[in-house]
Amino acid sequence: MEHNNKQAQTNGFLPNGHNNIDKVAAGKNMNPDLNGCDTGAMFVMEDEDHQTVLLNSLNMMRKSRTFCDVILNVGNCELHGHRAVLASSSRFLMEMFSTDDEEKKGSQREAITTYALNATGPLSDCSAVEKLIEYTYTSRLEANVYQVKSIFQAACYLKMDRIAKELARFMLKYLNVDNCIEIRSLPCISTNISFINQVNSFISAHMKEIAETSTFLSLPCIQIEILSQTKQEMTLSTGDSVSQLVLDWIKRCYDENEPATFFNGLMEKTYMLYLALDNILQDCSELPSGELSDTEIVQDYKKLSKKTTSIPKTRRKGQIQPAKSRVLICNREMHERRESFIDSDWTILGVTCVGEHTFSALGSLKGQLCSLSIKLKLNISMLSNPPSTQPSPLHSRAESQESLPDLYCALALMTSGKCAIGCANFNNRLLVCGGYDRTECIKNVESYDPEQNVWETFEPMCEARGRFNIAVLNNKVYAVGGCNGTTELSTVECYDMIKRKWIPVTSLPLARSNTGVCELNGKIYCIGGWNGQVGIKQSDVYDPNTNKWTSIAPLQTGRNQAGVCAMNGKVYVVGGCDTWNCLNTVECYDPETNSWSFIKPIITPRRGCGLAHIKGKLYVVGGSDGTQSLATTEMYDPNERIWIPGPNMITPRANVGVAVIGNRLYAVGGFSGKKFLNSIEFLDESMDEWTRFSPRNNCSKSASPLPTADTVCNFNDCEFSNGFSNGVSD
Repeated sequence: MEHNNKQAQTNGFLPNGHNNIDKVAAGKNMNPDLNGCDTGAMFVMEDEDHQTVLLNSLNMMRKSRTFCDVILNVGNCELHGHRAVLASSSRFLMEMFSTDDEEKKGSQREAITTYALNATGPLSDCSAVEKLIEYTYTSRLEANVYQVKSIFQAACYLKMDRIAKELARFMLKYLNVDNCIEIRSLPCISTNISFINQVNSFISAHMKEIAETSTFLSLPCIQIEILSQTKQEMTLSTGDSVSQLVLDWIKRCYDENEPATFFNGLMEKTYMLYLALDNILQDCSELPSGELSDTEIVQDYKKLSKKTTSIPKTRRKGQIQPAKSRVLICNREMHERRESFIDSDWTILGVTCVGEHTFSALGSLKGQLCSLSIKLKLNISMLSNPPSTQPSPLHSRAESQESLPDLYCALALMTSGKCAIGCANFNNRLLVCGGYDRTECIKNVESYDPEQNVWETFEPMCEARGRFNIAVLNNKVYAVGGCNGTTELSTVECYDMIKRKWIPVTSLPLARSNTGVCELNGKIYCIGGWNGQVGIKQSDVYDPNTNKWTSIAPLQTGRNQAGVCAMNGKVYVVGGCDTWNCLNTVECYDPETNSWSFIKPIITPRRGCGLAHIKGKLYVVGGSDGTQSLATTEMYDPNERIWIPGPNMITPRANVGVAVIGNRLYAVGGFSGKKFLNSIEFLDESMDEWTRFSPRNNCSKSASPLPTADTVCNFNDCEFSNGFSNGVSD
């Protein structure tokens, strides 16, 4: 900041004629002993030059090392300064100095303290840190274009947010196809959400040109081939969906392998993948034996795989059979909504078509930028489809329509990420009430129609509430207790379908959150919870006929965040936590005897899990073990009286909502450990796996019309769908 020298601001004058730096408040009682001034006169000076003069003086003292009490070691450089000045500009240094003071409390501090900053990484450039120190003392920063990136990294690391924001603005001004990859690769870019989103948008919009730059071509490259059985499937596939499925495969492999050596091994060879029954890609080296794996290209790949030790293996319950010929479709609205909840460490930044059925993509894999070369490859069984007799799938419009593969579309996303919601089956729709969405508890309600694969806005609750649950009884929805963000709630409200609004009913005997709620025998049960101090044992039952709550036998173990549901005339309470510890104990309530009894404990202690029953078995879903969000599930057979591991969800989910609709067990929202989720998935009983895709006949309104052979000419510019086909068929 530059200032012109000005005289100090004044708004009055003294009788002696000096009118530059004074202010006099006139008074009624003048005292001649004080030279005619009012005894209540106030002197006020406002000097616009003071800050500049002060900074200049401090900067001169820094340069001459006068009164300096701190030395920052950056690489081989020593940078001198004043603790108070540096801490006022950098939150990082403020935290470091404060921690040091706390550790040395009671002992005498050295006159000059030396701090060693990182010798590598964002603070390895001494000149960048020195520029920021000069800015702190002068409020001015000058840097050429070659210095901006290193100064930005140092500013992010030192938590100098204002200067980092301005540097980001400068880089965006000069962003182009030649430097965008280098800028996106900056280690600290993820700390500036607006900056990274704008860079991502630029890359996505200019990917065709970026794919031809030397910077892109020099990136580490992962080469993928995906099997298709017909040209129709290949034609319907688009880059967005193809690259996203490849990214999901890579991330799954990364999570199940040794991270230190994973990426090097991944880039050593070309991987051949196929679409399995659970709608995720699998390595063809794991393709079950049969006609579809007897093709020459699959056999050659399997032989190569036996000689290669670098192939990442995914741990599965067993071999996953290839899917019947199918195409996975995502509509554009869902794709755009997904972008607002992007994980900057794992994402596809851009994709472009570079040849027939060939795509080039730029991805962030655990924060490392890599290029993806993806080619769709035709895999025809020589036994069942001889080349000389096989008709072309695109031979005619009628023939192509008859040979269309099965169509699957991605499950629609909620309007926002949220956890600790109320979730239930209401008239064969998912009803999702309230919850916590990053900043506050909310009262919004939305409804999901599985038949149409669409979310619709529902009447909001009377008050915001999260960390609660709901139950459905007699075509009414009951929202019980919870928290409004500041205090636990005792209030209960009921949604009446006829009146189409929420109505307060009798409150709970005790305000609490993180309760378990279920319906049994025409009554609503509220089990355990948190009263702000401990996990409680109290359990109550609500009778809608009398509009009264009645206490029942207390739990044997006080708990909150437990999974609760009713099955076979009894109430089951699974896991949760007491004051601090996650629990593996399970209690069962018998209303006939008004008593709780322990049954077989679950395998993994967990809190914030979902609990539901389907086809006579209990499923405990997700939750947290106290250190991480869980994707694991467990299943309880009341006849066998044991818990066994169930299939893992695609995404870890703590404080997850669950509900059963038809033969599907849905997992809704939750917290992944990094972000609040707006996605859903369901357990497909036909293959005993979780999936995020539904058959097209269940999503006719949300998916775009199927492109025909005439309309699909430019696969990358397809405006109506983002589809992906599998690599094998019946």
